[in-house]
Amino acid sequence: MFTIHLHHLKFFAYHGLYEEERKAGNNFEMDVDVIADIPGTITKLEQTVDYAHVYAIIDERMKQPTALLETLVHDLVEKIHDYDNRIKSVSISIKKLSAPIKFFNGVVGVSYKKDF
Repeated sequence: MFTIHLHHLKFFAYHGLYEEERKAGNNFEMDVDVIADIPGTITKLEQTVDYAHVYAIIDERMKQPTALLETLVHDLVEKIHDYDNRIKSVSISIKKLSAPIKFFNGVVGVSYKKDF
């Protein structure tokens, strides 16, 4: 098994439950781990999970505003898994870097992992 890491991904997107979030947008940071059943020595890109393609899936989905981060990460896990049947597990953590909470100083986020 190999684990493909895409960490500290930065996005500006319009996810959020509140209208102000959907209009103003927010900064997000994401970590993604993809575990794939890839036997043997890898010498060619097609023998492994292409992390550039995984990033393209993430980037495209981040452009679609979503009310809840829970919905977003669930969708992403399924889309990443659908890309390659050798993928056995996907784990995603996403942080909203400026939460719309009065007097709040920190970040909020969710994590989701699914084994296939």
